[in-house]
Amino acid sequence: MNKDIKLKIIQVCDAKIAAKGENVGLSFYAFFKNKNDNPELLMEVAKWWILEHKLDHFEKAVKIKQMIQTFE
Repeated sequence: MNKDIKLKIIQVCDAKIAAKGENVGLSFYAFFKNKNDNPELLMEVAKWWILEHKLDHFEKAVKIKQMIQTFE
C-alpha cells in the first residue's frame, strides 16, 4: 500500500478511537468515500484486509492502526 492510504487509515482510526473509544470497530470501507472513485486502491486495501490477513468485516480500529504502522 502506498504511503497516502496508510496515513489515511491511521487518521481514520485515530478519529474513530477519539470519537467512540478504544473498542470501536470499522471496516475497510471506512477509508473511502461512498462513491467508487478509486477502485484499484479499494481493491488493494480489500486484498490486504481479506486475503492477506483474513480479517473479519469489522475489526477494532486500534488493531488496524497497529497493523498498518508495522506494515512495510
